[in-house]
Order: sequence, then structure tokens, then C-alpha cells
Amino acid sequence: MERTAIRRRLTWQVATVTEVRRETETARTIVLDVPDWPGHLAGQHLDVRLTAEDGYRASRSYSIASAWEGSTVELTVEQVPGGEVSPYLVDVLKAGDPLEIRGPVGGWFVWKPEQEGPVQLIGGGSGVVPLRAMLRAHAAAASTTPVRLLYSVRRPASVIYVSDLKELAASEDVDVRLVYTREAPAGEPRVGRIDADVIERHAFRPEQLPTTYVCGPTPFVETVADLLVAAGHDPARVRTERFG
Repeated sequence: MERTAIRRRLTWQVATVTEVRRETETARTIVLDVPDWPGHLAGQHLDVRLTAEDGYRASRSYSIASAWEGSTVELTVEQVPGGEVSPYLVDVLKAGDPLEIRGPVGGWFVWKPEQEGPVQLIGGGSGVVPLRAMLRAHAAAASTTPVRLLYSVRRPASVIYVSDLKELAASEDVDVRLVYTREAPAGEPRVGRIDADVIERHAFRPEQLPTTYVCGPTPFVETVADLLVAAGHDPARVRTERFG
């Protein structure tokens, strides 16, 4: 049975786009209906494949943005300039279109409600996508596990899920903190990258034994992981997912 399930996850199938939502100028969420969806864990991803009229194929991996709810799966895609797949997904794909997918994939960068200890989420840019899935899974499970999100973005207009994050912050269910690297909103005193001082002031302390999930571009992930270890966090409790 386990081998059958693995083969199924690694087999390409056709999903149907039911909705698209603009998140920022360069990112949007794609809602998919996937027949007989086997379910997924928060933090897993899907492979998406496009086939051109001449038969040329290109595939990319995208994190799942939604918690598991029936046959519906959400992806949030940031457009990569000059990319082969993301421009089509962000600017062309529409409700009713088919989309070839494979998955879910991944077993290390995942959060499960039964895990113990605080959860620290640190994302850069579109690296917030799998972290949002973890937040949704946390809410769906009515988990009382303390969770914090530290989100690094270039400017206010670049914040993905801005309405959702404001709602979360207002509810006090999740500690949401944003770090702006290029341009900050009025009243925000700090503009700069995540550094040792930010980790010291905004992340859980090492002695609290958090499990930390870091996702974003490779340089961002490597820098944050190094900062966490230098601050005394157990490397075995720092899980990373990188792209680019």
C-alpha cells in the first residue's frame, strides 16, 4: 500500500483551476481542484508541468499554501523575470484551465500538529508560502502551540497575504513580525536585513527549544540558519527550504 501511495504521488495528473487571486503585483494564488487528492502536510510542495504546442516541457516545484481541506489545493506563485513557468502561472492561467501536477512531495520541511515545542517561522519573500500553510494547519487543528512568524520583505507592497497576516496579528493567535529591507511603512523605524540583533529580539530563545522553519532564496536561508546557530539554537531543530 505504501509503495502504491508513493507511485501515485509521483504520477502526473491533471487538476482544474477553480480560482485565481492576486496577492501582489508579481504574485498570485492559484486554487486547484485535484480529483482523489491524497492529502498533504503543511510545508510540502507540488511539481507543476507545462507542455508547449511543439511538445517542449518545463516543470517547476511550488510550495503548497493551503492546509489540507478535501480536494482543494492552493499554490502561491511569485513571477520570476525571464522564467519559463511562473510568468504563465501568474499572468495567463485562468479559472477553468487544466494544470498538470505531481505530488505532494517532501517530508522534512513539514509541521505536524502533534509536534511539541514552540514553532518559529522565518521567511524571505515568497518563502512565506509554506509557512502560511503551517499557520493554516495550526489554526485548523486549534493548536495551542506558540508560533511566531518573522517575515522579511523588500517593501510593504511586496507583502504576500497582507490581509491574512494583519488579521492574524490582530487576533493575537500568532505573533507576526515583519522586517523591511528596502522601504518601510510610516512609523517603522528599521529598514534592513535580518541580522543577529533581529534574531535576538524577535525569535524564540534557544532554551525554549523551538523548531524553526526557514524558507526563501538560498543566500537568505543560509544567512538566517547561520545566525540561529550562532545564537545558540540547536542545528538539528533548524529546518530549511531554499529556492533560486
